Amino acid sequence: MKLVPVIGMEIHAELKTKSKMFCTCENGYELRDHPNENVCPICMGHPGALPAANRQAIDWTILVGLALDCQIAKTTKFDRKNYFYPDLPKGYQISQYDQPLTFDGHLTIGQKDIPIIRIHLEEDTGKLAHGQAEAYVDLARACTPLIELVTGPAIESAKEAKAFCQEYQRILRYLEVSEADMEKGQMRCEANVSLQEPGKFFIEGNEVKAVLDYKLNPKTELKNINSFRALERAIDFEIKRQIKALETGEKLVQETRGWDESSQTTFTQRVKETAADYRYFPEPDLPPLIIATELVERLKGELPELPQAKLKRFVSEYRFDPDLAEIIINDKHLAAFTENVMSELIAWLVALPETEGTEAEIMAQDGKKLARLAGNWLVTHLLKHLNLGKTAISAAAITPENFAELLTLIYSNRINNLAAQEILEAMFKTGQAPKAIMTEKNLGQMENDEEMAAIIDQVIQANPQAVADYNAGKEVSFKFLIGLAMREAKGKANPAVLNNLLKKKLSSK
Repeated sequence: MKLVPVIGMEIHAELKTKSKMFCTCENGYELRDHPNENVCPICMGHPGALPAANRQAIDWTILVGLALDCQIAKTTKFDRKNYFYPDLPKGYQISQYDQPLTFDGHLTIGQKDIPIIRIHLEEDTGKLAHGQAEAYVDLARACTPLIELVTGPAIESAKEAKAFCQEYQRILRYLEVSEADMEKGQMRCEANVSLQEPGKFFIEGNEVKAVLDYKLNPKTELKNINSFRALERAIDFEIKRQIKALETGEKLVQETRGWDESSQTTFTQRVKETAADYRYFPEPDLPPLIIATELVERLKGELPELPQAKLKRFVSEYRFDPDLAEIIINDKHLAAFTENVMSELIAWLVALPETEGTEAEIMAQDGKKLARLAGNWLVTHLLKHLNLGKTAISAAAITPENFAELLTLIYSNRINNLAAQEILEAMFKTGQAPKAIMTEKNLGQMENDEEMAAIIDQVIQANPQAVADYNAGKEVSFKFLIGLAMREAKGKANPAVLNNLLKKKLSSK
C-alpha cells in the first residue's frame, strides 16, 4: 500500500514584551526561577479581575504577520477557550477563534510556498511542576503573550517540517519579538501527521478532503518536542508507526501523542479535542479591536531585511558561497557584523599601496577570494572564540574595522595563518588592533627575499641527501626541505615565496 504523509504545523512562540499579555506583571523567562512569585490576581484567574490587552503584543503579532505575507484583520476580537486543567485556574484561556489578527500568509521553503492559515494572539497558561516528593501548579508563566501560527496541511516530510520551523524561528529573532528558544519552551512546535493514499484525497481551502467514497485516515498531533532534531525524529517515527498500523489493519484514532526522547518513540496522551469541545465564545471583558490602516503601514515600515532576502543579497553582492552565507545570516547580529566587515575590508584593500582599482573593480576581480577568506575566518575562527567564551558577537571586544584589518594582513601576506590565529586570540583578550599586536609580538612575515634565500642556502647545505633525493624525483624531499626552512624562519616566512625560492635554488643545482 502506497501512502503519503500529510503534515501541518502548529507553532507557539512567547513574545518578549516588557509586561504580560493581560496584566502589568513583568514578563520574562528568567522571572520563572521562583514559582508563583511573579503573579497577580489576573494571572491567577481570580474572580472579578479584569484583563487589559497589551498593545505591544498586538503590534508585534501584526509585525510577524506582515513578515509572512499575511492579511491583517481590520476588526478582531479575543475569545474564551474553555477547558479544565490544573494549570488554568479560571477554567478558560483568553485566545482568538474566528477572527485572528493575521491570516492567509505563506513562508517559502526551498521552492515551495507553505500556506499559513493564521497567526493569532493568546495568553500562555501556568504549568505543572514535579519535584522528587511533590507536585504543584506554577503560575509564573501564566498570562505570558503567546502567538500561535497554524499552517495548512501542505508539508510532506519531517525534513520539510524542520526547515519550516527553523526559518520561522529565524524570522522571529530577526524581528526581535521572541527569543524562540525551544529548549526553554519559548517556542513549541506541534505537528499534525496523517497518512493518505495518493490520488484518493486533495487539499482545498487548507483542508484535506476525500475523493468519492475514500475514508480519510485520522491525524495525530505530536507534542512534548523541545528541539528541531527531536521534531524531525518524532515525525519520522510517527510516519513509520502509522504506515505499519495501516498495513497490518490496526485501527488508528485521532489523538494527541507525546514524544519520548529516551525511547525515541511517541506515546498516547489523550484523544484529540475538536474546536466544539472548547465551547469558544467572545471574551466579554475585552472589547473588539479595530486595526487602523495607519498602524499597519507604520509596522510595514519597521520590517527589517528578512533572512531569505539577506541570504540572496549576501550571495549576489558579497559573493559568499550559499552554504556559508546560510550560517552567517542565521544570526542577525553576526550578519550585521559580517556586512560591516566586508565594507571595511574593501576600504582597507583600496588603501594598500600595491592595490590598483576601485571598490567595484576589486570585488569584480577578487570578490570570490575575499568572500572565501572572510567567510572562513568568520565562521571557523571568530565563532570558535565566541563559543568558547560564550560571548555574543554584539558583546565581543572585536570591532568590524579591526577584524577587517586582520583579514587585510592575511590577504596581503603580511602574516600567515598561525600568526593570524595568535593575533585573533590577543584581539579577544585585549581589544587591540591587529597591526599593533603583530608589531608587538613580532609576528609579521619575512618580506626580505635575501633573508629567506640565506635560510634556504643554509638548509640545502646542511641536507645534501635530501637534495639528492629530490633531484632523483622524490617529491617528499621537497616538503621535508620546506619544513626545515619554515622552522628556521620560525614560521614567519611567506610559504609561497619560500616555495618559489627553493625550487629556483634546487633547479640550479
